Amino acid sequence: MPHYRTIESPVGPLMLVGDQASLRRLAFVRDGEPEPEDGWQRDTRGALDGVCRELEAYFAGRLTRFETPVVPEGTAFQRRVWQALCGIPYGRTVSYGELARQIGAERAVRAVGAANGANPIAIVIPCHRVIGANGSLTGFGGGLPVKRALLDLEQGKRRLL
Repeated sequence: MPHYRTIESPVGPLMLVGDQASLRRLAFVRDGEPEPEDGWQRDTRGALDGVCRELEAYFAGRLTRFETPVVPEGTAFQRRVWQALCGIPYGRTVSYGELARQIGAERAVRAVGAANGANPIAIVIPCHRVIGANGSLTGFGGGLPVKRALLDLEQGKRRLL
């Protein structure tokens, strides 16, 4: 049974969903605490403590790779894109076209963009590392200022904690 917790972070409140074995969702919270889905239990026993510690270390600039296992729910194509996102090195960016080429779907740039936008585990699956072909920041679930802050953190330009 999934557990959920909302935590404060330097980029705003985040909702975590998972269990002691894996993380299933990490979403930006807007306008108060989101409603849990049927079957979710509030994390009162520390099931999500490990990923919380990793996020704290990440925001402090001490963690460059998350170890918490992730189990994102999506189509086979989406999961392929999300797996490729995990291969983008900390502090680096790629374009949507580069990402499409990496997964062998050169003509599916828009579909790659849609899958990137549907990423259910923000930050840990680093969709913020994908930018436009011209180097511009493009859409991000947490908003473009958050995307810029995360990229600046990873490129050593800024500390968030």
